[in-house]
Amino acid sequence: MRLGHLLPRLAGVVLVVLTPTFAARAQMDPTETAKAAMLALDKATVALAEAEKSNDRISALTQTVQAYEEGLAGLRDGLRRASLREASIQGALSAESDQLSQLLGVLQTIERAPEPALLVHPAGPIGTARSGMILSDVAPALQRKAENLRRDLEELQTLRALQENAVDTLKTGLEGAQDARFELSLAIARRTELPRRFVADDARMKTLVESADTLASFADGLMSEPVPQGNAADTQDFTSVKGRLAMPALGQIIRRYDEVDAAGVRRPGYVIATRPMAIVTTPWPATIRYLGPLLDYGNVAIVEPGDGYLMVLAGLGQLYGEVGEVLPKGAPIGLMAGADVSGDQAFLIAAEQGTGADASETLYIEIRENGTPVDPSNWFAAGKE
Repeated sequence: MRLGHLLPRLAGVVLVVLTPTFAARAQMDPTETAKAAMLALDKATVALAEAEKSNDRISALTQTVQAYEEGLAGLRDGLRRASLREASIQGALSAESDQLSQLLGVLQTIERAPEPALLVHPAGPIGTARSGMILSDVAPALQRKAENLRRDLEELQTLRALQENAVDTLKTGLEGAQDARFELSLAIARRTELPRRFVADDARMKTLVESADTLASFADGLMSEPVPQGNAADTQDFTSVKGRLAMPALGQIIRRYDEVDAAGVRRPGYVIATRPMAIVTTPWPATIRYLGPLLDYGNVAIVEPGDGYLMVLAGLGQLYGEVGEVLPKGAPIGLMAGADVSGDQAFLIAAEQGTGADASETLYIEIRENGTPVDPSNWFAAGKE
């Protein structure tokens, strides 16, 4: 077959095939994200072993639990985006399979044709020259296409290997997080060194809980209770950190201050979606004013980070500490409800589907100033967008 007869077919196929497989690659490589998360989980495992030797074991274990949670969240996000990327590559390759087959057929025909026949063009020497020019333009484009195809196939292979290798790290990470929470609970149960601002009057607290019909009335009752002046947190003015507070738990804001929920209810605080058993910490040194169930909020922790201020954390499953204790910044106040018993396969399925079903618990956060709820976005660094 002569070159002049092949070139129209070749040019037509090239025009279709050279359309970029992907318009733009993701700014953040899902493979690197997942690998970084796996490395973070490995470091958290080392930190768990070293926490036994720490002078402040509770602080070390708290940081270890947080490291596990962040690592697992990063791995979940990396695997989800890796799965989406894999599907995108496979879809693009499948869509282009016909054009690629035509291209390979044309190239194989050219390869089998005798060289003298390829140099003969029906239009004579001018046609032969033009054919040579077309081939010189097409060849680099074909090379680029081949390189793109090779890169996509290599990336596909890497993504699949990543998902296989992630299973072992994932299993270790889930087990490590569970062990770290257990060790943390034991350490807190044995804790004796915390300063105490006052000793709770159980009878008065019970009366206050039973008489409260709203969270606001209960908070007002707490503020009216006589409490010794002076707080370990007083040396660091709570207002000095306004707008820069860290969130008490790892999660996503799903409802903001005074937003209406599906039931038409407005609450003057944040609702945060978290994973089951996520650790909840104090973002500032604070005195524990209340720990226990309250109305329909589940387990509630109310702390006083400064004179005239209360921070309400509701929806917890497990509570740490005792009323009257003064907690340092970043101290654990409890764990979210739920049971983090999902296996590695369930984790991978949820990550690939990106359903968000793993963030099944909700933490309610309210900040009250002199008895009035204030917008948390004015206090926390997150959630201002």
